[in-house]
Amino acid sequence: MEAEKLWQSVLGEIELQISRANYLTWLKDSKIISQEENAILIALPNNFVKEWVENKYHKMILGTVRSFNETIKKIDYVVHTQAIDLTRINKKINQEIQKQTSFSELRVDPETNLNPRYTLDSFIVGSSNELAYAAILSVIKEVGKKYNPLFIYGGVGLGKTHLIQAAGNEIKKNYKNEVKVKYIPSETYIRDIVSAIRNKRIEDTKNKYRDIDVLIIDDIQFIGGKEKTEEEFFHTFNALYENNKQIIISSDRPPRSIPTLEERLQSRFEGGMIADVGYPDYETRVAIIKSKLEEKKMTLTDDLINIIANKVKRNVRELEGVIHKISLKSEREGIIAKTVIMDTLRETISQPSLNISPQQIIQAVAHFFEISPEDLTNRSRKKEVVEPRQIAAFLMRELLNLSYPFIGEKLGKRDHTTIIHSCDKIAQGINKNASLNQKILLIKEEVYKT
Repeated sequence: MEAEKLWQSVLGEIELQISRANYLTWLKDSKIISQEENAILIALPNNFVKEWVENKYHKMILGTVRSFNETIKKIDYVVHTQAIDLTRINKKINQEIQKQTSFSELRVDPETNLNPRYTLDSFIVGSSNELAYAAILSVIKEVGKKYNPLFIYGGVGLGKTHLIQAAGNEIKKNYKNEVKVKYIPSETYIRDIVSAIRNKRIEDTKNKYRDIDVLIIDDIQFIGGKEKTEEEFFHTFNALYENNKQIIISSDRPPRSIPTLEERLQSRFEGGMIADVGYPDYETRVAIIKSKLEEKKMTLTDDLINIIANKVKRNVRELEGVIHKISLKSEREGIIAKTVIMDTLRETISQPSLNISPQQIIQAVAHFFEISPEDLTNRSRKKEVVEPRQIAAFLMRELLNLSYPFIGEKLGKRDHTTIIHSCDKIAQGINKNASLNQKILLIKEEVYKT
């Protein structure tokens, strides 16, 4: 398929899966500027849009592209105002594809959609994920009988996908052909439902999903607000559950923090086991680094490992990226010096912006709760905006150290005593409520990215 035609087809599909506002904001001005063999290069208008699309929509884009052209294995993004040497970039992309023979899309089992490189043996267990890991082990031992559904939530890059796919691989290995396992990213499920409705094949799609014995759904938060998809998933969920078929779900937040999710689905998700995956502690980060070094047959001194563990604190994926870059540099330069590691850390780690504004915090909170910024800054007392407004006040105080009267002025001309109460309530709640703490961490991530 011709490159430009391919991209227009992809955009047409994605426009049906996300809100009109999100499509116009993030993808309308995107362009395909290169397609060679197994890779394409997408241009976006600025660095902020590029980072947002990479973090939020990459899996959806890749899945949609592959539905039109299965030979595409890699997508890269650039800012189209930059001077781009397309020949050099395409060569680099293809070299990376050849190097990374374990790239997930090349090795996915077509029957289960599972990547065999995700195993329980390669999953590093620590205090931040031990509950979720223990729940997975129980599910594997008693499929469909214990912890059904199993709902695992946590921030981006903390290993949720690894854990749930490892569960699928282990179940497949233990039960051979007795159990039908299927891993489905929520974007794929949404696309299947949209396509089924359009082509009047909804009954076939229903039967396809209800014939599965272990359904693993990744990033369920994306179905929130998509009424027909939610309705179909609700009925599929019930059909599987009533037949003692196992359901494993991942999300970036707990069920009640997905604001557009139907209440009946929230209730179903909360009827099983909910386990969080948090940020890895120092010991877990060190263990992950050593594991990745062993995979790449590299050695580092304890001092250098400590430097990496102390610098990369919040994201397992980022930690793996650092090790991968150090590996590539060491191959080229033949040494692993401290300067190489420090340069790599500076290049890789997303440092929090020093120029955060109150408006950025308001927008991040509003986006997370899927309300408008005006809901936070007007005099409304609607129940659904009380907690978001308190969180916005707390973050303005914590991240910017603004005065209580100033915060009150920004949030609907409220009295400073109201703001003090809001900040104290959130500060105390963080230590007692894991769900609230996770919301704060996710919103902070979004603030830093802007």
